Amino acid sequence: MIPLYSQNHDYSKYSVLAVDDIPLNLLLVQKMLSRFNFNMRTAANGQMALDSVAESKPDLILLDLMMPGIDGFEVIRRLRENPETADIRIVILSALNSNDDVVKGFNMGADDFIMKPIIMEKLLTCVITQMQIVEAKRK
Repeated sequence: MIPLYSQNHDYSKYSVLAVDDIPLNLLLVQKMLSRFNFNMRTAANGQMALDSVAESKPDLILLDLMMPGIDGFEVIRRLRENPETADIRIVILSALNSNDDVVKGFNMGADDFIMKPIIMEKLLTCVITQMQIVEAKRK
């Protein structure tokens, strides 16, 4: 298990793909996670996210739902239908926060749901918890 907020742990071996059509949101997520040295990538829309995953499978995707073209729900659907990507951890980061949206996200295969505005401690705790699951599955 990875200790939460361990400054001695090498988080750079974990890859995180942040997906959002608003550049400021991507910058914010990167800034929040920067002190842990995750291997961070970003995508500005759903198609870019799918292309990025096809190029190199991340350990975790932080996914916005409301994006032009392919939205986050469709990204989840496509990833979960593909045996090569079905096991990627997905955390939704979204301003959509009705019970219906949250339930739909989980039913489609999301592993967690964080409502915007993002609180740094919640994001860090969630990401590190997801990495604990990734690490446990590797063993």
